[in-house]
Amino acid sequence: MLVFLGFLMVAVFMYLILSKRATPVVGLILVPVAFGLFAGAGADLGDMIVDGVTDLAPTAALLFFAIIFFGIMIDVGLFDPLVRLVLRLVRDDPARLVVGTAVLAMVVSLDGDGSTTFIITTSAMLPLYLKLRVSPVVLTVVAGLSNATMNIIPWGGPTVRAASALGLSPSDVFVPMIPSLLVGLVVVLGFALHLGVMERRRLGKLVWTAEPVLAGAGRGGSTGAGRSGSRGAGSGSGPDATGDDETGGFVAGLDPTRATLRPRLLPFNALLTVALLVVLGLDILPIPVLFMIAAGLALAVNFPRVSEQSEAIVRHSSSIVSVVAMVFAAAVLTGVFQGTGMVEEMAQWLTGAIPDALGPYLAVITGVLSIPFTFFMTNDAFYFGVLPVLAETAAQYGIEPVEMARASITGQPVHMQSPLVPAILLLVTLAGVQLADHHRKVLWRATLVSLTMLAVGILLGQIPLG
Repeated sequence: MLVFLGFLMVAVFMYLILSKRATPVVGLILVPVAFGLFAGAGADLGDMIVDGVTDLAPTAALLFFAIIFFGIMIDVGLFDPLVRLVLRLVRDDPARLVVGTAVLAMVVSLDGDGSTTFIITTSAMLPLYLKLRVSPVVLTVVAGLSNATMNIIPWGGPTVRAASALGLSPSDVFVPMIPSLLVGLVVVLGFALHLGVMERRRLGKLVWTAEPVLAGAGRGGSTGAGRSGSRGAGSGSGPDATGDDETGGFVAGLDPTRATLRPRLLPFNALLTVALLVVLGLDILPIPVLFMIAAGLALAVNFPRVSEQSEAIVRHSSSIVSVVAMVFAAAVLTGVFQGTGMVEEMAQWLTGAIPDALGPYLAVITGVLSIPFTFFMTNDAFYFGVLPVLAETAAQYGIEPVEMARASITGQPVHMQSPLVPAILLLVTLAGVQLADHHRKVLWRATLVSLTMLAVGILLGQIPLG
């Protein structure tokens, strides 16, 4: 009975999420509560959920303060010089432009939010693509791959979900996968260079065009990307328009006169960010503690007044509330799964169903399956509904949950191209690109990046081969 209820609970949860009949928060709370009662949890249901909340509290703290920290870094202009530098370096060379797009998207992706990354990247780069007649599809492919590969950072989503679903520390999942991440980024840069060289050959000698010539390029948009792209070369939106000012698109995306800029504090903010990432990699302190300290320092130094600190937090409150609510809602699902014994019963059933010859390879199988599974379903459905069952089954063959979690995040480069991901829909809309055109160029490349990350994890022993 527990096996049946467990699989049915997963199926109902996935159906509600995929059909958009319920938000992840609602599904994560109400579905397990209902099935927990059917399983006979009764009054013990509250204790199960509280245990789940206790286990996931550090993860919620991580997301809360990571969003605040990187949100502040964007507010105060930490990434503005990088954007200006990229725009000055690319000039009129498509290869430089495309590689610069990849680098910019990778750096901005450190905030863990795909929508922010795509808004900044398209606002900065799309005007140059249009004026140089470089295909905006190349922009969406490179930006999409860069952000998707970076998506495994602990505050990006999937790593936290995998850790939460299996009761692990995000740092235990992520830190050993840093080599896989770095190799994946190198592969993305290789794709960017290749696409840029192909555009260079296609276009020949480049000149600034008076008007955009690509379909959909001149649309207005709420972010300013479309508006910047629709102006002529002499209107102030191009490198040659205002002499030394080469940041027209950037200005449209991030106001260079915004009140939150702190140019005099740029060295401090850069040092703080680098120090945070270095200490994170060294695994000296728990990641939530690191971000608590970093966010506190960032707020105190950049916004010394109490009112300014409150405003800085409120500016990013919508992101904080939605993500942290998801984590605590996930505690209901994981608590019921564990407390009722569903996971154990389902794992035993799956153990009997899987041939013994394949059991030792479950980590690799999970990594491969994460590519199509996370494309056709949301991260919530996969990590909270499928991964716990696979991990419990793999434990019967001596595979640690943390190894399963590492394997499961390698499919993210493909997942982030899914039409189920709102950020990718935002990207193609801002760039005036058809999703089908984006998919034709990006899916096989994203699959190669995922398989490369999985292979590196296997070679370095972070993911067991068998």
